[in-house]
Amino acid sequence: MAHYDARDLNLNVDSQKIKELNKTKPYKHGLAIAFNWLVIISCIYLCDLFFNPLTYIIAIIIIGARMHALAILMHDATHFRFLRNRKLNDLITNVTSMYPLFTSIEKYRANHLPHHKYLNTDDDPDWSAKLSKKEFKFPKSKKEFIITILLYFTIYQGVKDVVWILKRIKTNETNQSKKAKKVESKIPSLAFIVLLFGVITLFGLWKYYLLFWLVPFLSTLLMFQYIRSVSEHFGDLEYDHLLSGTRTVKVNFLEAFIFAPHNVSYHIEHHMYSTVPFYNLLKLHDLLMQDDEFRQKAHITHGYLTGLLNDLGKLDSDDGGDHVET
Repeated sequence: MAHYDARDLNLNVDSQKIKELNKTKPYKHGLAIAFNWLVIISCIYLCDLFFNPLTYIIAIIIIGARMHALAILMHDATHFRFLRNRKLNDLITNVTSMYPLFTSIEKYRANHLPHHKYLNTDDDPDWSAKLSKKEFKFPKSKKEFIITILLYFTIYQGVKDVVWILKRIKTNETNQSKKAKKVESKIPSLAFIVLLFGVITLFGLWKYYLLFWLVPFLSTLLMFQYIRSVSEHFGDLEYDHLLSGTRTVKVNFLEAFIFAPHNVSYHIEHHMYSTVPFYNLLKLHDLLMQDDEFRQKAHITHGYLTGLLNDLGKLDSDDGGDHVET
């Protein structure tokens, strides 16, 4: 039986070192949440203080990137890599990340855990849903990919994504059993929305909410999520091996801040050991690189703006090549 993780490989890796990397440090996760919110609030304040078209564009890029970063922290919490108390793990994550982004960790987990269990197969809900979406059909030229990215800045592409996501959620809920539907209560999320909108109305903050939350949500946040989704499981991947069915992207500081917050680009490593928290993924990568099979077969790309686009370009020109780090 396939597990689609490290159990399917015979890697020469020190199990004791893996055990050490599995250990969680909640304060690191908590500080990351606080940092993302501090950047968002500071960005809103500074843009309002020096408002012009350029500062606003910069603001929605940074805010969208930090929204994405909050979603990445939720991803860790989905695997219970934040707090041992699972109820508190989910509550804090919902309040600080998911409820502001109009969803919940419970909804995400219902989709994401089967994604790990049935990676890149018809039973993988994430994979099968994206295969039917034009934006995920490959091969695709660099020009097509860049046009899709630019469409997010018009909000048009973001609205299309939201409609697609809502349809997916409705389909998933229809297919769930009655027992599964009882797992999540809608009362906390509704209470959060009522309280949030009440505060926004009371203090007259609707302009700020629309300009600095809804616009980034419908543009740059969804754009970054799309880029990451493509990099993780689409475009010039062979799917003939666990190590070639997803992609790790090595990034510089700027790309890490904008495209791949909290080590999310170490995606092969995450699928192999989903119990390793985000702050240990680089150490996990370095450990796995000591194994010959991982080093030879893992699909590792250097950079989003260079490596990922080159992957897509090679598909467009039918050019071969090895993208694996040696």
